[in-house]
Amino acid sequence: MQMDMNAAMLHSDKDIIVLSPTGSGKTLAYLLPLVQLLDAGKDCLQAVVLVPGRELALQSATVLKDMGCGLRAMALYGGRPAMEEHRKMREVRPQVVFATPGRMNDHLVKGNLGAFAVKWLIIDEFDKCLALGFREEMNSVIKQLRRVERRVLLSATDAEEIPMFVNMRRTIKASYLAEGNVAERIALYQVKSPQKDKLETLDRLLRYAGSKSSVVFLNYRDSVERTANYLREKGFSVSLFHGGLEQKKREDALYKFSNGSANILVCTDLASRGLDIPDIDNIVHYHLPESEDGYVHRVGRTARWDKSGKACFVLGPEERMPDYVEQEAELLELPSELPPPAEPKMATVYIGKGKKDKISKGDIVGFLCKIGGLANGEIGRIDVKDRFCYAAINREKLSQVLEKTKGEKIKGVKTLIEVVK
Repeated sequence: MQMDMNAAMLHSDKDIIVLSPTGSGKTLAYLLPLVQLLDAGKDCLQAVVLVPGRELALQSATVLKDMGCGLRAMALYGGRPAMEEHRKMREVRPQVVFATPGRMNDHLVKGNLGAFAVKWLIIDEFDKCLALGFREEMNSVIKQLRRVERRVLLSATDAEEIPMFVNMRRTIKASYLAEGNVAERIALYQVKSPQKDKLETLDRLLRYAGSKSSVVFLNYRDSVERTANYLREKGFSVSLFHGGLEQKKREDALYKFSNGSANILVCTDLASRGLDIPDIDNIVHYHLPESEDGYVHRVGRTARWDKSGKACFVLGPEERMPDYVEQEAELLELPSELPPPAEPKMATVYIGKGKKDKISKGDIVGFLCKIGGLANGEIGRIDVKDRFCYAAINREKLSQVLEKTKGEKIKGVKTLIEVVK
């Protein structure tokens, strides 16, 4: 896909629509040529990337930062004060923004962002962004980006129509496949529940999955809460994720799941788009997907790039496999004797100092090794924020680390260290 995207973006003047399975590398595919077309020496905003949710905004901004291309970027999204973002914008002076439509519209209307130099408009997950619920805000945003010259629309599934206000001109439309068809890399199963309430069957299925990472999809927020609470009471290590949570709780949930501190993520379809968490082993459809598009995005959380994965439908007495699932689903008979819930290998600790305190990843590793008594191999992912850090550590050493680091200093300053529950 990369070669085709490079050619389309670098060597043509047409707008581009890209349809490609989740996990096939769409973010890098458009960012690699885009950074060659922008000028890191200019302080003005030059490209706007619109996304349907804050997680995809944050993730995409991180990808650009990790590329080390010299361009400054920001993620703009709801759930935090727009004034706080505006202050940060004046400090960062972003050349690229990754924004949800509502928040982008808010900043443009208030004059917080200058759009005079924006030549590129990227709409990621365009089928969702251009759905009816977003159209008014999208229309307003695009009208204010008057000098856009090129547009790139990307998604795993097509939209019923592209509204006229998007102003697509002389379009290249292409479909790309990952290394082998995604469906060919996903083993599909069905598990029959004897009762309409399928929690007991889910419990048994997750015990059967052991320590493998599993994402359990449900259609409603209250169902996510109920299911997560049930599994926790049964002894599973669970993160829950839905749109009704505060932003920090959403970030904590995803962080714990992605770094191996929780091996089960119970969520709504909000988690089916834009989350690039590597090495997810199992997708569990506790509730049937509400559409074929929903199914495509759910199963796209596993089998990323060229990897394989499993997807399982938990079916109640009156439920059947959806007609749009053409792949044969093997009936999975669960053993009568199953092990207790498996504990995840890692635990997450919060460290109350960050970038503003001149703390780096190297400082955290040194502190956890020298004071906490850990070996390098017992430390996982570390994320350093402005005012705090998260670090994944070997779960078996958690009590030791908390005891040894209590009241200790990092770079001469005492800090709070506690487990993220």
